[in-house]
Amino acid sequence: MLVKLLENGYGNEQKLNCAQKILFASNEAYELGLNEEALGVAGGFGGGMGIESTCGALTAGIMVLGRLFPAKDDESKKYLTGLVQEYLNTYKDKMNSIECAPLKKEHRNDEIGCKNVIIASAKILDTIVQRELNK
Repeated sequence: MLVKLLENGYGNEQKLNCAQKILFASNEAYELGLNEEALGVAGGFGGGMGIESTCGALTAGIMVLGRLFPAKDDESKKYLTGLVQEYLNTYKDKMNSIECAPLKKEHRNDEIGCKNVIIASAKILDTIVQRELNK
């Protein structure tokens, strides 16, 4: 459901940034229960935190993993860290970077913006979430 929401333009009308699109759509797809105030935390992560650093679509995905698989003790912290590493490494293998600047250079255009970057993030995130929730 997450990927389909984003493929269908979720967040375009509201002019959400990449991080907001992942977090807001995940809130709907995975029933995270985040209110508008909580969803607002993604605002500053778009555009690689505004300095073209780590992609906002990825930082929001990490927020989603943290919400679904919270780090409450040493064991759960290791578990979450493993999921985050898998997410980022898989993304980097597929897209050649996790940094906004090179991702924009290679995958962004004026017609679709960063849609391909966001969809790639969503596909990897959804694969991990579905696998872990269905264990």
